[in-house]
Amino acid sequence: MNKYPRRTFLQYTGAAGLSFALGTPLMGQAGPAKQPLHKKSLKYGMIEEGESVLEKFRLIKELGFDGVELDSPNDLDPEEVLAARDETGIEIPGVVNSMHWRAPLSDPDPEVRAKCVASMKTALQDCKRYGGTTVLLVPAVVNKSVAYEEAYRRSQEEVRKILPVAEETGIKIAIENVWNNFLLSPLEAARYIDEFDSSMIGWYFDVGNIVRYGWPEHWIRTLGSRILKVDIKEYSRKKQEQEGIWKGFQVKLTEGDCDWPAVNKALAEIGYSGWGSAEVSGGDRKRLQDISNRMDTLYAA
Repeated sequence: MNKYPRRTFLQYTGAAGLSFALGTPLMGQAGPAKQPLHKKSLKYGMIEEGESVLEKFRLIKELGFDGVELDSPNDLDPEEVLAARDETGIEIPGVVNSMHWRAPLSDPDPEVRAKCVASMKTALQDCKRYGGTTVLLVPAVVNKSVAYEEAYRRSQEEVRKILPVAEETGIKIAIENVWNNFLLSPLEAARYIDEFDSSMIGWYFDVGNIVRYGWPEHWIRTLGSRILKVDIKEYSRKKQEQEGIWKGFQVKLTEGDCDWPAVNKALAEIGYSGWGSAEVSGGDRKRLQDISNRMDTLYAA
């Protein structure tokens, strides 16, 4: 499989064998991990206790978290962030682009798209400074005024403008699956990544976001080694059916319809080993401790 670039490989792969081929880990990759998810992170905005960055980092360290992801660009003092990181030992494994919803790369206005491109370049530099490895990016939004094909083409054109900075910094662009009406199947998601023919772009897999219309373990096997990081979230199909689709997220970790044993098994099969980042409603010490404990439970499922 490594004989050809990914794009070339896809051209030579028949539809009947595509799913298996796309889900095969890269040759030379480490074998299945016993517990593929073993490092715990959360989003900075979830920490609602503590005034300073240091106080917040100290809190999550006490609660059993290994890392935290920040939005970028942000208004935080980078020296304060680095000092808090170094004092507490809390890692910053990656950042989340803070402009991709307000100024999506699929927008018809090139000036709007340029804002997101500029923000991604800043985020890549910030991530390098923090010592992380990925910048999470929602690549496009499809709606009544933006056609699917337009979103696909525009977003790829804009991401190609960002890739040189990714290569320069050594920080990877991690595309996330969200409810943006775009990249709605794992086969298409894999194709989207492979068409860049670059090792500097991959996937940030959000487990809970898939449950409404699919099964996370299926996506994991298809995306395979393209998965760079994993977001931890829950979803309830019962609440979706009874109360509406957005209510499906209003369930605690381990109490929804995410089949965590199946997720862990699939992650182990593709050789994933590393971070899971909680992306749920945050709160005070008590709430964050509960999230940390529940992450331990689902990690071991």
